[in-house]
Amino acid sequence: MSFESSFFAKRRSVVAKKMLPKKIEENHIKEILEAGIRVPDHGALNPWKIKVIIGDKLKFLDEKIILPEFKKLNPNASANSLELESKRLQRASVVFAVISTPVDHPKIPKWEMRLSSGAVCMNLLSCAQSLGYAAQWLTEWYAYNDRMLTYLGGRKDLDKISGFIYVGHKIEEPKERRRPNSSEVISYI
Repeated sequence: MSFESSFFAKRRSVVAKKMLPKKIEENHIKEILEAGIRVPDHGALNPWKIKVIIGDKLKFLDEKIILPEFKKLNPNASANSLELESKRLQRASVVFAVISTPVDHPKIPKWEMRLSSGAVCMNLLSCAQSLGYAAQWLTEWYAYNDRMLTYLGGRKDLDKISGFIYVGHKIEEPKERRRPNSSEVISYI
């Protein structure tokens, strides 16, 4: 089995709560981003944007967007829940927010544009993991929050957050989880 196929056969995400937010080399961030945008994109429309959230902006978004929005949705939240929400993004060294930004096109369906955005998420995730970083693709509640979307530059009622790709350092190697039985999800025609 080649390195590439063995990497994908064994690829495993590290959950954000098991990451260390130590610095990531700038050249690695650039490498991850360059790999992220090399995706299938019918018509070369680039129907997505990537927002890099790093440094003090992680704390800013946690405290100025995530926590206040959580409090609005959960007025009776426990102190533990509030503590968790106040540090969501800070679990990682860098977070890439991928926004699906479809455009009107006479031949290319918006569905294909949304799929292309998902491919960006997977490429960012896989590249970060191939470099040895802990990484996880998350769409927690704030991926569906209009205030977060508009802060990131998205257009309400049109754009969608495809995911937040958390990247940090491993505290420990991830444990394997249950995978689908290939005979139940794959068939030949």
